[in-house]
Amino acid sequence: MDLRKLVGLLLLVFISLMEMLFKKIAVSVLSFVGFSDSQSSPSNSRELQRVVSSPRIRLKDGRWLAYRERGVPMDKSLHRIILVHGINSSKDKDFLATQEILEEMRIYMLQFDRAGYGESGLNPKRSLESEACDIEEVADQLQIGSKFYLISVSAGSYPAWNCLRRIPHRLSGVAFVVPIINYKWNSLPHDLIKNDHNNKLWRLVILLARYAPGLLYSFFTQKSNSVFSGNSALFSKKDREVAKNANRSEVFNPKLYPKQSDFESLLQDFTLAYGNWDFDPLEFGNPFTDENESSVHIWQGYEDNIVPCRLQRYVSKRLPWIHYHEVIDGGHALWHVGPIGEAILRSLLLREQDTTPQTA
Repeated sequence: MDLRKLVGLLLLVFISLMEMLFKKIAVSVLSFVGFSDSQSSPSNSRELQRVVSSPRIRLKDGRWLAYRERGVPMDKSLHRIILVHGINSSKDKDFLATQEILEEMRIYMLQFDRAGYGESGLNPKRSLESEACDIEEVADQLQIGSKFYLISVSAGSYPAWNCLRRIPHRLSGVAFVVPIINYKWNSLPHDLIKNDHNNKLWRLVILLARYAPGLLYSFFTQKSNSVFSGNSALFSKKDREVAKNANRSEVFNPKLYPKQSDFESLLQDFTLAYGNWDFDPLEFGNPFTDENESSVHIWQGYEDNIVPCRLQRYVSKRLPWIHYHEVIDGGHALWHVGPIGEAILRSLLLREQDTTPQTA
């Protein structure tokens, strides 16, 4: 993102601030004369009854967690996977492979709505620790077994890193798909990130999330916003092709989160994913004593404009026990159903050498 785009973003901030100011004035005037917009105000959506159509479990702290099962029945499976979705996503998106592939490989895949997303309850005390605990608890309540595979997508990587730190004995293997990189990790060299425009963008997003959440909410819900939409320069050509697909029109769509209560979970994700962590993944040693039993993989798109591949390459050099896969023509949407998704599954579960183009 060059200087012109940064100026454009700041201009959008100013315009949105003015829009919100005028709206507040209008609401005050209408309230004075006896009208109210309480029926349409996003701040009141928290009180609306959430329609639930998926199976759910009740967690120890009383929250409800919704889930979806794919593939073959658990008792007929050879491989059991928990998939952790990222920001602006949910359990209801199809990840990685078709039902036919899942059946062929005898995979049981559990997809769940993380706290505050979809049909799962919001967690006011959400943290890196609580996100990892949710994964372990859903595995225990649904009796997935003493060990399972974990696949995380984008910002879903921060709960997965914590699982790798806390419960490696429960993991048969982990695949990080386009995992986000926190610019606050202590081990990241300053020279590597000082000129990174994405670093500046996320710092601005976190600033708005903490001190002006209503303003950030305006970004995600206004029709003219292209900063976080599929037309954004943040997304590669490949990502924009995915976003235009009629069957996946919801990809990068800010309208997925029209309600303030849902948007609150989005703000939590931003502040946790790019905030201060109490651990640094780059200082991890291999948690698996036997690499023939468990393995860890990172899948990265060379054309990913959200997570620069140069940073992912540095991570792989710092952690040589992780298998690094770089897809030459891939963007940030590697997790969609397709050849790369199948390759991710086969490399993790069957230890097959992937045949996708890679760079050093």
